[in-house]
Amino acid sequence: MKQHIETFFDQVRSGEIEIYNEFSLQHELGIFLRNLMPNHKVQFERNVSFFEYQKSNLYKKEIDITISGRENGRPMCALELKYPRNGQVPESMYSFCKDIAFLEQLVNIGFEVAYFIAVADDKLFYSGSSSGIYAMFRGDQSISGVINKPTGTKDTSVNIHGSYQASWVPVAGTTKYCLIQVGS
Repeated sequence: MKQHIETFFDQVRSGEIEIYNEFSLQHELGIFLRNLMPNHKVQFERNVSFFEYQKSNLYKKEIDITISGRENGRPMCALELKYPRNGQVPESMYSFCKDIAFLEQLVNIGFEVAYFIAVADDKLFYSGSSSGIYAMFRGDQSISGVINKPTGTKDTSVNIHGSYQASWVPVAGTTKYCLIQVGS
């Protein structure tokens, strides 16, 4: 799956596929994967209850893209996507962490593997100060442990059990993407 995602971004880089916001990312990637995997179901915005998971214990209720067996419906891969367009860099980074924690939950309850994908054309997501939450996406600090909401009412947190390293890959101009695999 990782190779398919990298190939997708190669086609974005070459101009064969155009993405310009989160909606276009979700749909272009989903169509791309559906064409590559005709024996699988590639679905958008699936509620976790479809897979008979309890919503109350999860960080989120819907999965951006799911891939499952066409015949048996077995959940294989979950993808969470972000393409922030309105600034709010620390809040968006916290949202990235929340998605990663959610993907960990999905892998723990039945998905084989999951991927978090962030696309950013704002340099503030991948360069600048490396303190606080910024260190996880701009520096060398791993994405792991309890992560507190960085702004506003700082009374919420997410717990990431694994350890992940953010690496930004150039696409075109100032646009880069970050791909994080959760699970096998």
